[in-house]
Amino acid sequence: MKNLFDISGKVALVTGGSRGIGEMIAAGFLANGAKVYISSRKAEACDATAARLSETYGGTCISLPANLSGVEGCAKLASEIAARESQLDILINNAGVSWGAPLDEFPESGWDKVMDTNVKGVFFLTQKLLPLLRQSGTNEDPARVVNVGSIDGIKNPVFETFSYGPSKAALHHLTRGLALHLSKQNIIVNAIAPGPFPTWMLSTGVGGGGDTDIDWSSVAASNPRGRVGTPEDIAGLAIFLCSRAGAFTVGEVITCDGGSAYAT
Repeated sequence: MKNLFDISGKVALVTGGSRGIGEMIAAGFLANGAKVYISSRKAEACDATAARLSETYGGTCISLPANLSGVEGCAKLASEIAARESQLDILINNAGVSWGAPLDEFPESGWDKVMDTNVKGVFFLTQKLLPLLRQSGTNEDPARVVNVGSIDGIKNPVFETFSYGPSKAALHHLTRGLALHLSKQNIIVNAIAPGPFPTWMLSTGVGGGGDTDIDWSSVAASNPRGRVGTPEDIAGLAIFLCSRAGAFTVGEVITCDGGSAYAT
């Protein structure tokens, strides 16, 4: 019972790990003894975050930049992991994008980019990494896949991001489908649906221009908990799902939002 949340020695891949929620989860994993690979589209940002996290937490964080909106990029990242590791214990599918435009002007490119990254990319990266996940998973200690969805896949978003909510709803359902097929292979799949966190993406939506060092009090005031999320909140839930404590939780979409998804 003392080591229920132990992930030390695990090998994890966190996509979209150069900033925001991905960086928060990667930091939590490193602080608790995991070896972490992070990926993002921008190589320079990915390299800088990996170096900073390694220095801060004294662990091993390795940058593997990748564009995960298509099958080719997913296959390339999977092959790079396979060249370095004989197994993968944890996959955090966090890479995601959004697009905002008025309903009458919303472009096809804004639909395709979001769906390709948020849904198709998750499916094909998971598919390409199945050999490494299967190599890790046992009946007692299964491999873990955690998909990062959103409360906008549960409730209607307030922003004019018409492809984002549907993409996250699709990701939630994809999570259940993958869980059904993979649980008997000692790979368990769950999803986290975050609410308001101080991220670049949310900052762009509330007028912060992507700056996370802004006054979040107006966002916090509308949340039942009276605040936005912290790194400890999201990392703690991810660690639960990827440790012994979460080994019998399968196919769930768990909100991490201070209650905002069900406040109305």
